[in-house]
Amino acid sequence: MSKVWSCNEWDELEEVIIGNPLKARFPSADPSTRLAEYPDRAIGDIPQGPFDPTIIEETEEDLNAFAAALENLGITVRRPDTWPHEKRFSTVHWGSEGYYNYCPRDIMMVVGDQIIETPCVIRSRSQEVFSYRSILMEYLKSGARWYSAPRPMLRDELFDVDMSRPVPRDDEPAFDAANVLRFGRDLLYLVSATGNEMGGHWLQTILGDEFRVHFFKDVYYGSHIDSTLVALRPGLLLANPSRVNAHTLPEIFKQWKVIYSPPMENMDRFDEAYLSKSIASDWIGMNLFSLSPNLACVDRNQTALIKLLEAEGVNVLPLTIRHSKMMGGGFHCVTLDVRRKGKMERYFD
Repeated sequence: MSKVWSCNEWDELEEVIIGNPLKARFPSADPSTRLAEYPDRAIGDIPQGPFDPTIIEETEEDLNAFAAALENLGITVRRPDTWPHEKRFSTVHWGSEGYYNYCPRDIMMVVGDQIIETPCVIRSRSQEVFSYRSILMEYLKSGARWYSAPRPMLRDELFDVDMSRPVPRDDEPAFDAANVLRFGRDLLYLVSATGNEMGGHWLQTILGDEFRVHFFKDVYYGSHIDSTLVALRPGLLLANPSRVNAHTLPEIFKQWKVIYSPPMENMDRFDEAYLSKSIASDWIGMNLFSLSPNLACVDRNQTALIKLLEAEGVNVLPLTIRHSKMMGGGFHCVTLDVRRKGKMERYFD
């Protein structure tokens, strides 16, 4: 039986990939990185080089603790190989160093028994999926269907856009997997700096008529969807009040209960120098990871959010990733839920 089976964001978790931060570095300063991560800066002002060794060490400690907590619950945890991200690679159009393999959520997605490599927007991510090759081969041999999106050329023209609306041009499909939330046979696709509309159209063609890709656009441009909307269970959605309101909420959720996150806490622990390099937004503490419809892993610093979730019957496993702000990823970002119990269903009319 295929080891790959995951249909939504909340069914009971059985197997997960958790990334690793080793050899992580800032993505190369080029038009793709500027668009996706630093649209308010000139290319010459983008941070470069490896992340601070202390940040790497503490992040690995936190991810190891996360992995141990899940294993104690009987969940199988897989980790990628460490990749030489400092090595340079190139196409005929550009050259780049690597980035990291901290966020498997960004480069792969699972829909049922299908695992799909996505055509990521940042050039430095072009070889990142190779860190997972041995795991992917194992999944393929178990019966999973493994696809890769058309490899994007990522030429400069793709990123020649209005930086007040930083969306890659529709010259080719380009999107990160973390632009997508899965609701069984319906998928919500955020059009943003890390996903153009052409990417969503490609995803619809590869999934076929049994699935529906719903576009979520002109709401939030700054990268991924999972600190904007969080699917907790059928009928219950957590939303970011700074980005979503009753007027901009996708129509498919009109019959769902929507709860709005309280402000993020403990954000004043960072100094200005740290914040000047940080990749994630101030809402990274909303980036929780559901282990079942009634249990979620949440940043332990977010006490008001934890109380809100518990009031809705969602128990909390409180943990921390001390440098989620710097590294650009919370608990949902650093995971890829490979196998969950449950079946493929339709939750919307």
